[in-house]
Amino acid sequence: MAADQTIFFLMAAVVAFLIGLSKGGLGGMLGALAVPMMALVMPAREVIGLVLPLLMFADIFAVALHWKRWDRRLVLLLIPGAVVGVTIGTLFITNAPIGALRTFLGIIVLSFTVFKLLEDRILAALKYEGRSWHGLLAGSVTGFSSALAHTGGPPVSIYLLLQDVTPPIFIATSALFFMILNWIKVPYYWYAQLFDFQKLAQLVWILPLIPLGVLTGRWMGDRVSKKTFERIIVSLLGIAGILLVLT
Repeated sequence: MAADQTIFFLMAAVVAFLIGLSKGGLGGMLGALAVPMMALVMPAREVIGLVLPLLMFADIFAVALHWKRWDRRLVLLLIPGAVVGVTIGTLFITNAPIGALRTFLGIIVLSFTVFKLLEDRILAALKYEGRSWHGLLAGSVTGFSSALAHTGGPPVSIYLLLQDVTPPIFIATSALFFMILNWIKVPYYWYAQLFDFQKLAQLVWILPLIPLGVLTGRWMGDRVSKKTFERIIVSLLGIAGILLVLT
């Protein structure tokens, strides 16, 4: 039991630091590792509620770093769909067997991995004409996958890239949207009884690792090849997804 607890706390510490790195600009994909990594050492249903407060704490730093650089109109177009997606995702969480939830989590992670491997080809193949309802669709898919696994990045990334926004606006808009999305999830998770406040209280000590990760991410941002770094993260995501599906 003591060994299990040690592994749990070590994994939680690593995850907190990785979340900070992702918010610091070293690569949003890092945040996608949080849930699958924790799900390897505890039930998937418990992980979802445990990781959300860590993400919300990290959101403060992400939004502060990119304050007022976002596109408010694009954020507003995404929010209604996000509410729909979170609603459907929470219904799935509350009704799916624990084993099925873990498997589905693995499938989402593997889908995310495949997207990252084919991202350039997908975006190059798209011939896009902007419509307002595209924000509703992107928000819905993001809300659903984010409710289940906090991995809502790909739909929003595709949507924002197709809007032809500048990199600073892209990053800031993503940061603000995900902060709002994470707050949207709170009442749903509360209703689904996904928060374990006893476990959350045990993890208060790891919170300083998040701003430390943010500062490290900013420092490393101009010093590390993001392409090489993302390849490593894609590999880790693929391994985590396979383990979740097979174990």
